[in-house]
Amino acid sequence: MSAPPNAVADSGEAVLRIHFSAGDLARTRIAEEPDPLWEIVLSLHQLREMRREPVLNAWRRRQCPRDMSALRMLSPLMPPRGYFPDFLTPAAGLAGLECGIDAVLSTPRRQLRAEMTLLAAQNSTLPAWSRPLAAGDLGSVHRLGQALRIYHASVLAPAWPQIAARVEGDRRHRTGAQGRLGTEEMLRTFAPILRWQSPVLVADYPVERDIHLQGRGLLLVPSYFCRRTPVALLDEALWPVLVYPARPLSPEVADGPGPRLAPLLGHTRAAVLQVLQEPCTTTELARLAGVSLSSASEHAAVLRRAGLIASTRERHRVHHSLTQLGSHLLSGALVG
Repeated sequence: MSAPPNAVADSGEAVLRIHFSAGDLARTRIAEEPDPLWEIVLSLHQLREMRREPVLNAWRRRQCPRDMSALRMLSPLMPPRGYFPDFLTPAAGLAGLECGIDAVLSTPRRQLRAEMTLLAAQNSTLPAWSRPLAAGDLGSVHRLGQALRIYHASVLAPAWPQIAARVEGDRRHRTGAQGRLGTEEMLRTFAPILRWQSPVLVADYPVERDIHLQGRGLLLVPSYFCRRTPVALLDEALWPVLVYPARPLSPEVADGPGPRLAPLLGHTRAAVLQVLQEPCTTTELARLAGVSLSSASEHAAVLRRAGLIASTRERHRVHHSLTQLGSHLLSGALVG
């Protein structure tokens, strides 16, 4: 990555320009799910930043990592300003944490060496263990994978329902505009963070940079922890990705009934009920609530027996929705 989310050029004049063709517009899409590896990198930046933002300040107090060894390993690889390696956020991360970590562990040695060398050139204080990692030492690579798992479990998993809800709200907003009005109008919904000046998408950026999509299209990835400016991969041979700050939810949705219902239902079940303010399948429920498929099915069964949700089967899918009682319970928690 060539531009971390919190580094803004002092002059305010540097910009990123992404050049589109007609074919690129047709291939531009919004990621369907939060990317856990991008959220790991960007949340670690936020842990180390001290900007006054009430939501993030509260999150920092709650989610300080319990296992500091993971933080010590990851921090040198993910500086909040300057370069951090592309191999830490592979495209496979959109398929889930384990798929993403598998891709990190499978990074070719040549790529590891090149990107770690670039990182070392900008950071003279890299620890000694970074050298065997750059050489592709299997033990070092697997320790990196374990650090990613530990950090995710400690820092991100407890907040995943809020992360997923914000990302999903943004995705629905963008894809709704794209479906109704077309891709160019959807790109205009990103203002002022991104500015569509056909055929170029422009953003404030720490350095002056041009990216030519050349018919590959652009994957736009909404992120909970991305702030102020978007982030792009440095290696233009990789599939073009732009990570941007997901738009905030409305205050009612952001605060949610979860904290008020958690003592009654438990935190996870309250999150499941909150997700079902819009009907969805068991698979979608698991993704949005940040739980496994079997756990989502189990929680849905308990809520169904309590009369709070209704479930209907359509071929191989089960669709869940709130009952009137469930809606009243959520509405009462919001009013409370």
